[in-house]
Amino acid sequence: MKRFLVSLIGIVMSLPVLAAGGGDTVIRQAEWSFSGPFGHFDKASMQRGFQVYREVCAGCHSLKYIAFRNLADLGYSEAEIKAIAAEYDVEDGPNDEGEMFTRPGIPADRMPSPYANDNAARAANNGAYPPDLSLIFKARPNGADYLYSLLTSYGDAPAGKDVPEGMYYNAAYSGHLIAMPQPLYGEDVSYADGADDSIDGHAKDLVNFLAWTAEPFLETRKRTGVAVLTFLILLVGVSYGAMKFIWSDVKKA
Repeated sequence: MKRFLVSLIGIVMSLPVLAAGGGDTVIRQAEWSFSGPFGHFDKASMQRGFQVYREVCAGCHSLKYIAFRNLADLGYSEAEIKAIAAEYDVEDGPNDEGEMFTRPGIPADRMPSPYANDNAARAANNGAYPPDLSLIFKARPNGADYLYSLLTSYGDAPAGKDVPEGMYYNAAYSGHLIAMPQPLYGEDVSYADGADDSIDGHAKDLVNFLAWTAEPFLETRKRTGVAVLTFLILLVGVSYGAMKFIWSDVKKA
C-alpha cells in the first residue's frame, strides 16, 4: 500500500517535467507559477503578457477563442474590459438594409482577427499563415518552455547554415528555419509597474498569458485534482483501518 501511494504521488509530481523538442533543438527551461499540482496563475504577469500580445503580436496573430469578458480572469474590472473592447472594431450585421457594418467592440465579443480571412493572412506574410494563439500553448509538449525558447532563441545562423530569404534562424525551432521574424528585442513594451522589460521578461509574461488562453480553468482543475487525490488517500487509509479492525479478532492460522 505504501509503495502504491508513493508511486501515485511521484507520477503526479512528475507530470510538469515532461520535456519538449527533439533533434538538436535547444529548449530552455524556466520557472512557471502554474507548474506542478499546486500551480497558479500570476495575474500581474498575465496582464503584462496581454499588453505584449496587443502591442507586438496582435498585428499578425488572432485570439479567436477569447472574448473580452474573459479578461476578468486576469484581474481587469468591468469598466476596464469595456474600455479595452471599445478600442476594437468588430464586424456585425446584417443591418436592416442587409449589409454588414462595423461597431466598437463590447465585452461579449470575441477578439477580432487582424485579417479578413486566411488568404489575406497568407498574402500579408509572404505565404506563411500566422497561427491563432488561443491554443498555441498546447501545440507542443511542455508548451511553456517551448514557447519561451522559441521567443528567445533567434540569432545568427552558424557557419555553413544557409538561411533563405524570408526565413530566420531559431535554435529552438525544428529545422531551425522559421518564417516568423524575431518578435521581441527588449524594451519593446513599456510596463507601468516597472517589471523586467528585457526579451526574457517579455517572453515569460507572454507565455504566462498564453498559458491562460489555452487553459483558463487550470487553477480549478488542479484544485479539484488535489482535493480528489487527498480524498482517495484518506479513503485508502480509512479502508485499511476498517479492514484491520474487522479482522482483528480472527486468529492467524
